[in-house]
Amino acid sequence: MLEIRPMKTLLAIALLALAAPLASAQAWPAKPVKIIVPFAPGGSADTLGRLVAQRLSEALRQSFVVENRPGAGGVLGSELAAKALPDGYTLVVSGIASHVIAPLLPQGTPYDPLRDFTHIALFGGPPAVFAVDPSVPAKDLKEFVSLAKGKPGTLSYGSPGNGTQGQLVAELFKQLAGIDLLHVPYKGASAALTDLMAGQITAVSTTLSTAAGQIRAGRARALAISAAQRLPDYPDLPTFAEMGFPELVATVWFSLSGPAGLPPEVVSRLNEEVRRALELPEIRQRVKHDGIVPNRLDAKEFTAFVGDELRRWGPIVRASGAKND
Repeated sequence: MLEIRPMKTLLAIALLALAAPLASAQAWPAKPVKIIVPFAPGGSADTLGRLVAQRLSEALRQSFVVENRPGAGGVLGSELAAKALPDGYTLVVSGIASHVIAPLLPQGTPYDPLRDFTHIALFGGPPAVFAVDPSVPAKDLKEFVSLAKGKPGTLSYGSPGNGTQGQLVAELFKQLAGIDLLHVPYKGASAALTDLMAGQITAVSTTLSTAAGQIRAGRARALAISAAQRLPDYPDLPTFAEMGFPELVATVWFSLSGPAGLPPEVVSRLNEEVRRALELPEIRQRVKHDGIVPNRLDAKEFTAFVGDELRRWGPIVRASGAKND
């Protein structure tokens, strides 16, 4: 028998159905939020993730718990985030390594860096630095280019590994300068720096934050950084752009993302709180020594930025011959 309900009852049911998603979004976060850091503890991704997690916990009065899930250059943890429910309770520290470079390498990734994620906020990141063994007879980048042109294929540079930003910055530098350098990939920047100081390689290309200690101690001579302008903590260190390579402005950036389909209200609130956190004087002071300048992109602008980075680095990755380690 067909049940006839009064119009007021049907209207009430409809209003409740419409209100449910809104109430859910307003209630977020009603339980602890997990932030996956797809790299080992101690690096820039982990540091930035934990700084932001602490501030989000304070601002939203709910625990934001960092969980390190390293593996495959950030791909393992990123894949876990891509497969999570889009309810705002699983996020990931994304970045150029896992969401731009890895998807462009021949092996690719089990996720699409745009389709399978909601990109929330850009943290920023350290620039790359090109440094040489102090015994190398080149006091600046122009002298190094002249030296390399006089010894094609005999000078070497180390990077943290195949397909890393360190390699790609150096490969782009090689293309722009018209020089031939031998690439020596390592399992991390520390090993490359050790061999640089031992005179086993001529130069190294890695993040400024990684090499800062050796540069300050005089065990490595920095020739240029890939920042847009000189950094206050390194006033005597020129940029690649200053030395005649304006195309070489790049950072090893990190960011906050979640699975595709996150509620817009959650994305907006997270973007707002992340940007507010990165503007705090104590956080700016903490990250400036690594050459990290916080960014203020909204979620839509950040998503467009990821797309731009994929288009920018695609030809460079292909020309470099970089492969998955």
